Amino acid sequence: MGLFRVACQLENQRDRTRSVRVRDVVVDTGSELTWIRREHLMQIGIEPEKRDLRFVLANGQEITRSIGFAVIRVDEQLTTDEVVFAEPDDLQLLGARALEGLNVRVDSRARRLVASGPITAAGSDRGPRE
Repeated sequence: MGLFRVACQLENQRDRTRSVRVRDVVVDTGSELTWIRREHLMQIGIEPEKRDLRFVLANGQEITRSIGFAVIRVDEQLTTDEVVFAEPDDLQLLGARALEGLNVRVDSRARRLVASGPITAAGSDRGPRE
């Protein structure tokens, strides 16, 4: 699957008027979490909540980073998720959990995100409604 980039907007969960638009975020289904530069997160008042978590990069290198919580918007879709405080040399990534929360899937041929359709949910044991 080819890599492609999207623009997304991040908002502070506690004060939704504080937001930042981030361009050139790599869509990465191989990354569980979304990675956004520390400077962008701090600019809108997102604070690290989980500190010094260990991550293993694709090249096998182990690093530590902090995580905060943000509202993530891509086009008309939005979700709330954990966001890694990326350092200047880290890629900015839109990870698999955010993609699932946004209810989008990757169209690798067109290099874009598309709506996933109805959300799968557990059935009711009461039977169909009349």
